[in-house]
Amino acid sequence: MIALLIAAGVSMGVSLIGTRILVPWLRNRGVGQPIRLDGPQGHLTKAGTPTMGGVAIVAGAVIGYMVSHIRSETIFTRSGLVLIAAIVAASGVGLIDDWIKVSRERNLGLNKSAKIVGLLVVACGFAVMSMYWAQTSPVIALTRADLPGLSIGKLVWVIWASILVIATANAVNLTDGLDGLAGGSSAIGFSAFVIIGYWIFRHPESYDVTHALDLAIVAAAMTGACIGFLWWNAPPARIFMGDTGSLAIGTAFAGLALLLETHLLLPVIGALYVLETFSVILQVASYRLFGRRVFRMAPIHHHFELAGWPETTVLIRMWIINGIFVAFALGAFYADFIGIDSAGFALRMYLP
Repeated sequence: MIALLIAAGVSMGVSLIGTRILVPWLRNRGVGQPIRLDGPQGHLTKAGTPTMGGVAIVAGAVIGYMVSHIRSETIFTRSGLVLIAAIVAASGVGLIDDWIKVSRERNLGLNKSAKIVGLLVVACGFAVMSMYWAQTSPVIALTRADLPGLSIGKLVWVIWASILVIATANAVNLTDGLDGLAGGSSAIGFSAFVIIGYWIFRHPESYDVTHALDLAIVAAAMTGACIGFLWWNAPPARIFMGDTGSLAIGTAFAGLALLLETHLLLPVIGALYVLETFSVILQVASYRLFGRRVFRMAPIHHHFELAGWPETTVLIRMWIINGIFVAFALGAFYADFIGIDSAGFALRMYLP
């Protein structure tokens, strides 16, 4: 528990102070976010707001994770190190994308192919290292390895894990379109993984995850880093996380779900990201097939803005939706745990 508090506290402090330093440093160098001309008109005033703030999030998370291990009781694990490396690598892909946007002064960075290739390298590297170095179980799981207990083999697991990382990274990237939306929702989601990871660590007899505490520390570090950044990213934002932050956050979410063997719980914890992504898919499909748009603009948070909702109203309601689904996911996780313990109690009652 102390390691979790250290990770969260240090990462929040580093992110909070680091972001404050980044704001004037980036502004003085003209590192400002270009804004889509076809987007909501209210966003045009945000042009030139410093971007690449995700650097502070990742730096805070890495430093918080490292410092939390100063106590002899807390050890580095292969799972934790692999995940931290993947977060940093995904952030690097986002940093290149952001830099191209800024240097060319347009809201287009890496082309789609280059971005996917970059994420694919990160995702495959993470999946291979997780399977063959960190010795993750090759199963698709909901709340534990034997639920539903679908063993898919190492190679298929690597493919599955790579797809999940790329999909989640892009989903968070799509969500990062309002001040504080991705940062706040991520802090809520990572908090859930802190609870799940620590719970698994405290009940090893019920789960097959050997590095749960270290993964909970990673989640705690990401939680603190997102909160620290949110202080400066709250409306009106003084800085944006950019792809540097969103791709790192999405990779962290997918990695935690895979390594904690809660793959199928991820769409519930990240329901907001699923909603945002689905709105884009539905919008594109409807326009290409029928020549009509379902929403005024996609992702869906822009639809509500164009419908007349103030940005802060959209933000808070999205956070509420996210919080409800996260609570539901934690409820499902605990309900399954009660079932495990109940079965064990019944066996002890009737067996010698």
